[in-house]
Amino acid sequence: MIEFRSTAVVAPGPEGDTTVLHPISLTLTERRISIIGANGSGKSTLARLINGLVEPSAGTVRITPDRSDHPGAAPSIGRGHHAAGSAERGTAEAGPAAPLDTARDGAAVRRAVGFVFTDPAAQLIMPTVAEDIALSLRRRIRNKADRRAAALTALERFGLRELADRSVHTLSGGQKQLLAIATVLATDPTILVADEPTTLLDLRNSLRIGDLLFTLPQQLVIVTHDLELAARADRTLVVADGAVVFDGAPAEAIAHYRASVAEEPDTRAGTAPAADIHRAAAPNPDLPSAPEITP
Repeated sequence: MIEFRSTAVVAPGPEGDTTVLHPISLTLTERRISIIGANGSGKSTLARLINGLVEPSAGTVRITPDRSDHPGAAPSIGRGHHAAGSAERGTAEAGPAAPLDTARDGAAVRRAVGFVFTDPAAQLIMPTVAEDIALSLRRRIRNKADRRAAALTALERFGLRELADRSVHTLSGGQKQLLAIATVLATDPTILVADEPTTLLDLRNSLRIGDLLFTLPQQLVIVTHDLELAARADRTLVVADGAVVFDGAPAEAIAHYRASVAEEPDTRAGTAPAADIHRAAAPNPDLPSAPEITP
Protein backbone atom coordinates (compact mmCIF):
# COMPACT_ATOMS: atom_id res chain seq x y z
CA MET A 1 0.00 0.00 0.00
CA ILE A 2 1.19 3.50 -0.88
CA GLU A 3 -0.10 6.57 0.97
CA PHE A 4 0.37 10.22 0.03
CA ARG A 5 -0.70 12.69 2.72
CA SER A 6 -0.70 16.37 1.68
CA THR A 7 2.45 15.54 -0.27
CA ALA A 8 4.07 18.37 -2.23
CA VAL A 9 7.37 18.96 -3.98
CA VAL A 10 8.88 22.42 -4.31
CA ALA A 11 12.19 23.03 -6.11
CA PRO A 12 14.27 26.05 -5.08
CA GLY A 13 15.76 28.18 -7.84
CA PRO A 14 17.65 31.43 -8.36
CA GLU A 15 14.43 33.23 -9.22
CA GLY A 16 12.40 31.68 -6.43
CA ASP A 17 10.74 28.37 -5.63
CA THR A 18 8.93 26.33 -8.27
CA THR A 19 6.11 24.00 -7.30
CA VAL A 20 6.77 20.74 -9.09
CA LEU A 21 3.93 18.83 -7.45
CA HIS A 22 0.99 20.44 -5.68
CA PRO A 23 -0.32 18.82 -2.48
CA ILE A 24 -1.97 15.45 -3.03
CA SER A 25 -3.61 12.99 -0.67
CA LEU A 26 -4.45 9.52 -1.89
CA THR A 27 -4.01 5.86 -1.04
CA LEU A 28 -2.98 3.31 -3.66
CA THR A 29 -4.02 -0.22 -2.80
CA GLU A 30 -4.76 -1.60 -6.26
CA ARG A 31 -2.40 -4.17 -7.72
CA ARG A 32 -1.86 -2.26 -10.98
CA ILE A 33 -1.76 1.55 -11.14
CA SER A 34 -0.89 3.55 -14.24
CA ILE A 35 0.10 7.22 -14.33
CA ILE A 36 -0.34 9.23 -17.53
CA GLY A 37 0.15 12.85 -18.53
CA ALA A 38 2.16 15.15 -20.76
CA ASN A 39 5.92 15.60 -20.57
CA GLY A 40 6.78 17.88 -17.66
CA SER A 41 3.43 17.34 -15.96
CA GLY A 42 4.98 15.97 -12.75
CA LYS A 43 4.15 12.30 -13.22
CA SER A 44 7.76 11.12 -12.91
CA THR A 45 8.17 13.20 -9.74
CA LEU A 46 5.06 11.51 -8.34
CA ALA A 47 6.52 8.09 -9.16
CA ARG A 48 9.92 8.90 -7.68
CA LEU A 49 8.35 9.92 -4.40
CA ILE A 50 7.28 6.31 -3.91
CA ASN A 51 10.79 4.95 -3.37
CA GLY A 52 12.43 8.07 -2.00
CA LEU A 53 14.32 9.13 -5.13
CA VAL A 54 12.52 12.41 -4.54
CA GLU A 55 11.63 13.50 -0.99
CA PRO A 56 8.54 15.59 -0.30
CA SER A 57 8.98 19.25 0.56
CA ALA A 58 5.80 18.99 2.62
CA GLY A 59 3.55 16.17 3.73
CA THR A 60 4.51 12.50 3.78
CA VAL A 61 4.71 9.37 1.66
CA ARG A 62 4.32 6.05 3.45
CA ILE A 63 4.81 2.52 2.14
CA THR A 64 3.36 -0.57 3.77
CA PRO A 65 5.03 -3.72 2.35
CA ASP A 66 2.68 -6.70 2.45
CA ARG A 67 3.57 -9.94 0.68
CA SER A 68 0.33 -11.54 1.82
CA ASP A 69 -1.43 -9.37 -0.78
CA HIS A 70 0.18 -11.46 -3.50
CA PRO A 71 -0.60 -15.14 -2.90
CA GLY A 72 0.68 -16.02 -6.36
CA ALA A 73 4.08 -14.48 -5.84
CA ALA A 74 6.93 -16.23 -7.53
CA PRO A 75 9.68 -17.62 -5.31
CA SER A 76 12.28 -15.06 -4.35
CA ILE A 77 15.36 -15.07 -6.53
CA GLY A 78 18.18 -16.49 -4.49
CA ARG A 79 15.92 -17.99 -1.82
CA GLY A 80 17.40 -21.22 -0.62
CA HIS A 81 20.95 -19.83 -0.73
CA HIS A 82 22.61 -18.65 2.42
CA ALA A 83 21.97 -14.93 2.93
CA ALA A 84 22.57 -12.69 5.90
CA GLY A 85 19.33 -11.76 7.56
CA SER A 86 17.34 -14.62 5.98
CA ALA A 87 15.60 -15.44 9.26
CA GLU A 88 14.36 -11.91 9.66
CA ARG A 89 13.21 -11.87 6.02
CA GLY A 90 11.17 -15.00 6.53
CA THR A 91 9.33 -13.40 9.42
CA ALA A 92 8.74 -10.12 7.60
CA GLU A 93 7.31 -11.86 4.54
CA ALA A 94 4.56 -13.57 6.53
CA GLY A 95 2.28 -10.51 6.47
CA PRO A 96 2.06 -6.74 6.48
CA ALA A 97 4.95 -4.82 7.97
CA ALA A 98 4.86 -1.49 9.76
CA PRO A 99 4.45 1.53 7.46
CA LEU A 100 7.69 3.06 6.22
CA ASP A 101 8.16 6.79 5.76
CA THR A 102 10.12 7.52 2.57
CA ALA A 103 11.99 10.44 4.14
CA ARG A 104 12.72 8.79 7.50
CA ASP A 105 13.17 5.15 6.45
CA GLY A 106 14.90 5.61 3.12
CA ALA A 107 17.02 2.44 3.11
CA ALA A 108 14.11 0.19 4.11
CA VAL A 109 11.85 1.85 1.54
CA ARG A 110 14.32 1.20 -1.25
CA ARG A 111 14.47 -2.47 -0.24
CA ALA A 112 10.68 -2.67 -0.44
CA VAL A 113 10.21 -0.60 -3.59
CA GLY A 114 12.07 -1.39 -6.80
CA PHE A 115 12.45 1.28 -9.48
CA VAL A 116 12.91 0.74 -13.22
CA PHE A 117 14.10 3.75 -15.21
CA THR A 118 13.21 4.72 -18.77
CA ASP A 119 16.79 4.17 -19.94
CA PRO A 120 18.22 0.88 -18.65
CA ALA A 121 21.72 2.29 -19.07
CA ALA A 122 21.04 4.26 -15.88
CA GLN A 123 20.92 0.97 -13.96
CA LEU A 124 23.39 -1.33 -15.70
CA ILE A 125 26.82 -0.55 -14.30
CA MET A 126 28.79 -3.82 -14.22
CA PRO A 127 30.76 -5.23 -17.18
CA THR A 128 28.76 -8.42 -17.73
CA VAL A 129 25.13 -9.47 -17.45
CA ALA A 130 25.67 -11.91 -14.56
CA GLU A 131 27.84 -9.45 -12.66
CA ASP A 132 25.12 -6.83 -12.84
CA ILE A 133 22.57 -9.18 -11.30
CA ALA A 134 25.10 -10.31 -8.69
CA LEU A 135 25.76 -6.72 -7.67
CA SER A 136 22.15 -6.26 -6.63
CA LEU A 137 22.37 -9.44 -4.52
CA ARG A 138 25.55 -8.55 -2.64
CA ARG A 139 23.80 -7.56 0.61
CA ARG A 140 21.49 -10.57 0.68
CA ILE A 141 23.95 -13.26 -0.36
CA ARG A 142 27.45 -12.93 1.10
CA ASN A 143 29.02 -15.99 -0.47
CA LYS A 144 30.32 -15.22 -3.96
CA ALA A 145 29.58 -18.66 -5.43
CA ASP A 146 26.03 -18.62 -4.04
CA ARG A 147 25.57 -15.11 -5.38
CA ARG A 148 26.64 -16.23 -8.86
CA ALA A 149 24.22 -19.16 -8.71
CA ALA A 150 21.37 -16.88 -7.66
CA ALA A 151 22.23 -14.48 -10.49
CA LEU A 152 22.01 -17.30 -13.01
CA THR A 153 18.64 -18.32 -11.57
CA ALA A 154 17.39 -14.78 -12.06
CA LEU A 155 18.64 -14.70 -15.64
CA GLU A 156 16.97 -18.04 -16.37
CA ARG A 157 13.65 -16.62 -15.17
CA PHE A 158 13.85 -13.83 -17.74
CA GLY A 159 15.26 -15.85 -20.61
CA LEU A 160 18.70 -14.27 -20.34
CA ARG A 161 20.72 -17.23 -19.02
CA GLU A 162 22.71 -17.71 -22.21
CA LEU A 163 23.82 -14.07 -22.05
CA ALA A 164 25.30 -14.36 -18.56
CA ASP A 165 28.88 -13.61 -19.57
CA ARG A 166 28.10 -11.13 -22.33
CA SER A 167 29.03 -7.47 -21.99
CA VAL A 168 25.98 -5.40 -21.11
CA HIS A 169 27.01 -2.99 -23.87
CA THR A 170 26.38 -5.63 -26.55
CA LEU A 171 22.74 -6.24 -25.58
CA SER A 172 19.79 -5.04 -27.60
CA GLY A 173 17.45 -2.42 -26.16
CA GLY A 174 14.89 -5.04 -25.17
CA GLN A 175 17.54 -7.25 -23.55
CA LYS A 176 18.90 -4.30 -21.59
CA GLN A 177 15.45 -3.43 -20.26
CA LEU A 178 14.81 -7.06 -19.33
CA LEU A 179 18.13 -7.13 -17.49
CA ALA A 180 17.32 -3.87 -15.69
CA ILE A 181 14.01 -5.34 -14.53
CA ALA A 182 15.73 -8.57 -13.50
CA THR A 183 18.31 -6.71 -11.40
CA VAL A 184 15.52 -4.86 -9.58
CA LEU A 185 13.41 -7.97 -9.01
CA ALA A 186 16.43 -9.90 -7.76
CA THR A 187 16.14 -7.94 -4.51
CA ASP A 188 12.56 -9.25 -4.13
CA PRO A 189 10.69 -5.93 -3.65
CA THR A 190 6.99 -5.91 -2.83
CA ILE A 191 6.30 -2.85 -5.01
CA LEU A 192 7.71 -2.12 -8.46
CA VAL A 193 7.69 1.39 -9.95
CA ALA A 194 8.45 1.63 -13.68
CA ASP A 195 9.01 5.07 -15.20
CA GLU A 196 8.20 4.89 -18.91
CA PRO A 197 9.90 1.49 -19.30
CA THR A 198 8.86 0.99 -22.95
CA THR A 199 9.55 4.49 -24.33
CA LEU A 200 12.92 3.60 -25.89
CA LEU A 201 11.81 0.21 -27.25
CA ASP A 202 10.42 -0.95 -30.58
CA LEU A 203 6.89 -2.37 -30.75
CA ARG A 204 7.88 -5.99 -30.26
CA ASN A 205 9.98 -5.32 -27.19
CA SER A 206 7.43 -2.83 -25.83
CA LEU A 207 4.79 -5.54 -25.91
CA ARG A 208 7.17 -8.04 -24.35
CA ILE A 209 8.11 -5.74 -21.47
CA GLY A 210 4.50 -4.68 -20.95
CA ASP A 211 3.33 -8.29 -20.75
CA LEU A 212 6.09 -9.07 -18.28
CA LEU A 213 5.31 -6.15 -15.99
CA PHE A 214 1.61 -6.91 -15.85
CA THR A 215 2.16 -10.54 -14.89
CA LEU A 216 4.49 -9.86 -11.96
CA PRO A 217 3.22 -10.60 -8.43
CA GLN A 218 4.42 -7.24 -7.11
CA GLN A 219 2.17 -4.21 -6.82
CA LEU A 220 2.97 -2.25 -9.98
CA VAL A 221 2.99 1.52 -10.51
CA ILE A 222 3.76 2.35 -14.14
CA VAL A 223 4.30 5.78 -15.68
CA THR A 224 3.64 5.57 -19.40
CA HIS A 225 2.74 7.41 -22.59
CA ASP A 226 1.40 4.13 -24.00
CA LEU A 227 -2.33 4.47 -23.43
CA GLU A 228 -2.97 0.83 -24.37
CA LEU A 229 -0.55 -0.20 -21.64
CA ALA A 230 -2.10 2.25 -19.18
CA ALA A 231 -5.54 0.79 -19.91
CA ARG A 232 -4.43 -2.59 -18.51
CA ALA A 233 -4.19 -1.15 -14.98
CA ASP A 234 -6.83 -1.33 -12.25
CA ARG A 235 -6.63 2.41 -11.60
CA THR A 236 -5.20 5.35 -13.52
CA LEU A 237 -4.00 8.77 -12.39
CA VAL A 238 -3.86 11.67 -14.84
CA VAL A 239 -1.26 14.30 -13.94
CA ALA A 240 -1.20 17.84 -15.38
CA ASP A 241 0.61 20.99 -14.27
CA GLY A 242 1.88 19.30 -11.11
CA ALA A 243 -1.50 18.04 -9.89
CA VAL A 244 -3.54 14.85 -10.09
CA VAL A 245 -6.51 16.02 -12.16
CA PHE A 246 -8.22 12.66 -12.59
CA ASP A 247 -8.16 9.49 -10.53
CA GLY A 248 -10.30 6.56 -11.51
CA ALA A 249 -10.96 3.71 -13.90
CA PRO A 250 -8.45 3.51 -16.77
CA ALA A 251 -10.98 3.94 -19.57
CA GLU A 252 -12.44 7.07 -17.99
CA ALA A 253 -9.01 8.44 -17.13
CA ILE A 254 -7.75 7.96 -20.67
CA ALA A 255 -10.90 9.60 -22.07
CA HIS A 256 -10.31 12.56 -19.75
CA TYR A 257 -6.67 12.81 -20.83
CA ARG A 258 -7.54 12.65 -24.52
CA ALA A 259 -10.17 15.35 -24.02
CA SER A 260 -7.72 17.61 -22.23
CA VAL A 261 -5.16 17.21 -25.00
CA ALA A 262 -7.81 18.07 -27.57
CA GLU A 263 -8.97 21.01 -25.40
CA GLU A 264 -12.47 19.61 -25.23
CA PRO A 265 -14.87 20.62 -22.41
CA ASP A 266 -15.27 18.72 -19.12
CA THR A 267 -18.82 17.69 -20.06
CA ARG A 268 -17.56 15.36 -22.78
CA ALA A 269 -19.18 11.91 -22.51
CA GLY A 270 -17.12 9.52 -20.45
CA THR A 271 -15.57 12.19 -18.24
CA ALA A 272 -16.11 11.70 -14.52
CA PRO A 273 -17.88 14.30 -12.36
CA ALA A 274 -15.74 17.11 -10.97
CA ALA A 275 -15.86 15.61 -7.48
CA ASP A 276 -14.13 12.49 -8.80
CA ILE A 277 -11.67 14.41 -10.95
CA HIS A 278 -10.27 16.30 -7.99
CA ARG A 279 -10.70 13.79 -5.19
CA ALA A 280 -7.00 12.88 -5.20
CA ALA A 281 -5.77 16.47 -5.08
CA ALA A 282 -6.98 17.56 -1.67
CA PRO A 283 -5.41 20.96 -0.87
CA ASN A 284 -3.20 21.59 2.14
CA PRO A 285 -4.14 24.93 3.73
CA ASP A 286 -0.50 25.46 4.77
CA LEU A 287 0.69 25.36 1.15
CA PRO A 288 -0.27 27.24 -2.01
CA SER A 289 -3.25 25.58 -3.62
CA ALA A 290 -2.97 24.00 -7.06
CA PRO A 291 -3.92 26.27 -9.95
CA GLU A 292 -7.29 25.72 -11.50
CA ILE A 293 -6.87 23.35 -14.41
CA THR A 294 -9.14 23.43 -17.43
CA PRO A 295 -9.11 19.99 -19.07
